[in-house]
Amino acid sequence: MVKSTFDRRRFLVGGAVAGTAGVAAAAALHDGELGAPPQVYTGAVPWQEGTADAPPGVTGTDFIFFTADERAFIEAAVGRLIPNDAVGPGAVEAGVPFFLDRQLAGLFGQGAHYYLGGPWPKGLPEQGYQSRFSPAQLYRAAIAAIDRYVGGAFNGAVFSKLAEADQDKVLKGLEAGTIALDGGVDAKTFFAMLLQNTKEGYFSDPIYGGNKDMAAWTMIGFPGAHYDYKEWVTRHGERVPYPPVGFKGRPGWTGS
Repeated sequence: MVKSTFDRRRFLVGGAVAGTAGVAAAAALHDGELGAPPQVYTGAVPWQEGTADAPPGVTGTDFIFFTADERAFIEAAVGRLIPNDAVGPGAVEAGVPFFLDRQLAGLFGQGAHYYLGGPWPKGLPEQGYQSRFSPAQLYRAAIAAIDRYVGGAFNGAVFSKLAEADQDKVLKGLEAGTIALDGGVDAKTFFAMLLQNTKEGYFSDPIYGGNKDMAAWTMIGFPGAHYDYKEWVTRHGERVPYPPVGFKGRPGWTGS
């Protein structure tokens, strides 16, 4: 038994050391990314100031994924999912459409971390995403299919031009799966992704394009990415009296 344990440990250590040979070849990849190079650490965990990858963030204000018609649909849809009111900003005011545009134009839109190979039978909820479409393809196909459905059901209108009550009716039909879309689009799958992505854009760090001015964090009293919260670990139920700060700080930010 001792011999077996020793051999197994020696094999694991040897395999880990051998894995470092690919470090130079994979230098373009960073820690935390799929395919990042393996490394061997002994003793204390190494740390060096300034070596962590800085979040890239999004730049610009133009839309690079959505067409004008798609943008009109998205702004109308997320504006009904999280409407603007006295409690806090709506999804449009918080920049969720811009967040979605940048996400769909990038790795998420490509389905970089999804398995998209067939076959594609209808899956169970616990099996996760089951579709031949990447997220970007799903959005594009679904928006077009929804506007075709709306045109047939509402005298040639498009979703963005419907009254709010009718927009809510369509969204509820998508959520329930009672609306059949053409083009191979599953209504419930699209609605679930749209709702999840809308919430992500609303509450994510502003570096990704949503949660403009950290207004959603301010609304719920979330102080954000402060360096150290250890003094609050045992103070359950107390409001943290810090103004919100994102990964890139906040206007006027000079410290923790």
